[in-house]
Amino acid sequence: MAAGISPASQHDRDPGDRTPTPADTEALTAVTAAARAAQQAARDLRSRSAEELDEALRAMSARLDQCAARVAAANSEDVRAARADGSPSALIDRLLLGEDRMRAMSGQLRTLASLSAVPVRHHLRDLPGNLAVHEWHRPVGVIGANFEARPNVVLDMASQLVKSRNAGVLRTGSAALRSAGVLVDEVVAPAMRDVGIDPRVIQLIRLPGRSVAYELVRHPRLLPLVILRGSGASTRALAREAAQHGVRTLAHADGGAVIYVDSSADRQLAERLIETSLDRLGVCNRLNLLLVQRPVWQDMMPRIAEVTARLGVATSCPPHPHALGHEWALDAGHEATITVAPAAGPVEAAEIANQQTSGLAAAVIAEDSVAAGRFLDAYAGAGAFWNSTPRLLDGFKLLSMPETGINIDASPGPRGPVTFQDLYLRQYVITPQAAGQGTP
Repeated sequence: MAAGISPASQHDRDPGDRTPTPADTEALTAVTAAARAAQQAARDLRSRSAEELDEALRAMSARLDQCAARVAAANSEDVRAARADGSPSALIDRLLLGEDRMRAMSGQLRTLASLSAVPVRHHLRDLPGNLAVHEWHRPVGVIGANFEARPNVVLDMASQLVKSRNAGVLRTGSAALRSAGVLVDEVVAPAMRDVGIDPRVIQLIRLPGRSVAYELVRHPRLLPLVILRGSGASTRALAREAAQHGVRTLAHADGGAVIYVDSSADRQLAERLIETSLDRLGVCNRLNLLLVQRPVWQDMMPRIAEVTARLGVATSCPPHPHALGHEWALDAGHEATITVAPAAGPVEAAEIANQQTSGLAAAVIAEDSVAAGRFLDAYAGAGAFWNSTPRLLDGFKLLSMPETGINIDASPGPRGPVTFQDLYLRQYVITPQAAGQGTP
């Protein structure tokens, strides 16, 4: 999910438009070596059965349980260093791996292992001339991933890549490198060895700095697809760089959820959903913009103030010195803020969400089904919710499977939570009908 970045350092400056440095050369060497190693290991994954891959995921869960103390120790070092560097509270929240989060990570691995694999081959129809049309699903091969300093994403990415028979080259924010290193070295790689899979299938780049991120998106023959997560500006810059080099990306640059309170809304439900949508302030699908229908503005504002005061969240009210869609989760030092604004009705609220926010997710709170329907019909974002929190736009909460990120592109392709089911290439294969499903 979208996340902020720590204060810029010598390792974090944008290398896209400057003269290459020794650090850039080092990054090129590291990315190339990792991608080639992953390419070789990817051949092993293609020949594995779905049962073997699921066993690898269960082995990852078991390994995480066994070495939880070592993961926690490395994570504590990351958190201490981040606090000493003055990192914002939202980054610390994403970085922290407590016992509950590690238990959830282990459970998600077991859940993913229990899910049915995507069929490798599927018969579509027969053609004249005794021919048959089949749809085959092929792995991409090696997929790159650049993501914020969230150690749990290491296992989210690794598990879904393995499940979809893809190898991976991962790069995380510098603040999480200790935690990420332990997760790869003591959870992912040993789990692969436990079941006889080449452990090189998941590579972690351990160099700090943005140079590595840029090298990930410059080599289409090594890394034809790269998943991008992180702060809006830096992720958009990486996506532009990737396009110039012919690398396809699934980018999650921006977030910020919207809630619209209709005049027909149950007031207590509205208060409860506002509160539950602010349970974590550093995630992309948290409440960012709260729209209230004008006839109930005066009634709702004291209720909203009571909820936000209890949560320690500030409200930015009209007149706003910023865009309505300003994403507070990315505003270091002001993460505990929401924007509140009036709207004439459900259609105007949906249009505000369409035009002035990222298009990630929006919810309508209404007892009037006509009003709710108008909002849902008009809103074009990746996730739309009626009388529920937009925090549900999450792979595990929505689909009972981890996600690699949330894609909000307004174009055909994976949209919303991207999971292992989206990490395949479609191929049409024509065979004689007699060959059927036995085609080699």
